[in-house]
Amino acid sequence: MSLVAGVWGFKTLAVGVEFGLFTRLAGGRTVTLAEAAAEFGLDERPADLLLSASASLGLLDKVGDGYRNSALAEQFLVEGQPYYFGAQVRYSDLRTYLPWHRVGEALRGNRPLTWDPQQQDSLFDTADPELIAQFWDAMFATSRFTARALADAYDFGAHRRLLDVGGGAGAFPIEFCHRLPQLRATILDLPHVCVRAEERIAEAGLTGRIDAVAGDFLADPALPDGHDVILLSMILHDWDEPTNRALLARCHAALPPGGVVVVCELLLNDERTGPPEAALMGMNMLVETEGGKNYSGAEYAAWLADAGFVDVRTVPFEAPGANGAVLARRP
Repeated sequence: MSLVAGVWGFKTLAVGVEFGLFTRLAGGRTVTLAEAAAEFGLDERPADLLLSASASLGLLDKVGDGYRNSALAEQFLVEGQPYYFGAQVRYSDLRTYLPWHRVGEALRGNRPLTWDPQQQDSLFDTADPELIAQFWDAMFATSRFTARALADAYDFGAHRRLLDVGGGAGAFPIEFCHRLPQLRATILDLPHVCVRAEERIAEAGLTGRIDAVAGDFLADPALPDGHDVILLSMILHDWDEPTNRALLARCHAALPPGGVVVVCELLLNDERTGPPEAALMGMNMLVETEGGKNYSGAEYAAWLADAGFVDVRTVPFEAPGANGAVLARRP
């Protein structure tokens, strides 16, 4: 029954974000049922159900006759907060929720449901500017907090120049460079993504320390050199094994001796029986990609060794976008 009701919890969260409920309650504001009904233009019955359900999920706290944001909602669901996660909620609700209703079709046809491979080169290629903005804002929201967890688990302080392959709007370099004054970074991504990255970099006050370089890490013959650490965060689950092996080989070629590659992902266990967040993300890759799936740490370790890397190890942590990083060194 918990699995059956999982969608109820998601849609309660999603409609709260859609209504701007948590942003309106920012800063400790408290509303009664009657005040919430009037503010959102609802009858008292649906307002009561929304507030009660949100409280049951830990998103609101009940104080006397009023409701206010929980600490969780205040940190992650108020627009403008550093780790605002509402963009991820909205993207999932608008982009992937309805296609997931046809997941049987994806299983039978082995093809994505959120885009048409006959019309687009990839899920990242679309003429819809609003959808592009939603996607990269969603990825930034997930990646910013994941970057913090990775930085706690692995010390990037020994590195001087980071290459973030497929780095999107720059969440990882922004987080790392705020922590480490000696670090400089390069984001490699598609031209339209670099425009968004440059905006985020400027907002973070890191122009000059983080560069956005336009390129295609799948098609370009080589990755930019001059970096002593390469990050592949939530990249390899988008592609099949041959594509990933080829990309790891290009990482090996681009790194100097002693350089490190970091594969940050939701890792399956070696038996491929869990954890659920990794296995279910794999199902989402069926809905969203042509060849992607989630892989185990052992699979990544084997590919890295075959590419010529040594000292392969896995660093576990907990974050919304990853549960660990597989690290390896070029000898």
